[in-house]
Amino acid sequence: MTGTTRQMRASAWAATLLLAAAGALAVPPARAAEPPAAVQPGIAWSSLSREQQGLLRRYEGQWSKLPPARQSALVKGSDRWLAMSPAQQAQAKERFQHWQALPPEQRQQMRERWQRFQSLPPEQQARVRQNYQRFRQLPAEQRQQLRERWRKMSPEQRAREHARPPG
Repeated sequence: MTGTTRQMRASAWAATLLLAAAGALAVPPARAAEPPAAVQPGIAWSSLSREQQGLLRRYEGQWSKLPPARQSALVKGSDRWLAMSPAQQAQAKERFQHWQALPPEQRQQMRERWQRFQSLPPEQQARVRQNYQRFRQLPAEQRQQLRERWRKMSPEQRAREHARPPG
């Protein structure tokens, strides 16, 4: 096997893992107690581009059995992956490897935080993003001081701080 072939397979494997994780985050598990939702048509394997099929080939044999929402999440993820530059793909692989190394409890905590963020109105999401960008621009020492201050606050103090307008 040539080095290029190995790199392509490694990239496809990493992309598949990223897509599977993205799908796992994007599609909550079904609950038996809930009435079935309106039937959403699936995505035909043959409708995927060759590049998408290459990235998702691990799912080919079971594709028609996957829930439509899962198929959709995988297709969306493959579109995002294919639109990335090699540098962006490398960064995404690195982030995914970091994600995999996290303890399950921490991953669950992060999923819950993401779901809370997603449930915020767009204005609040924008505010959170702005605050995050401002935080990232601070010197490392100041960011650490703010983290320590936050850790030492009681839940009530955190709620008051969170409700305070920026500035």
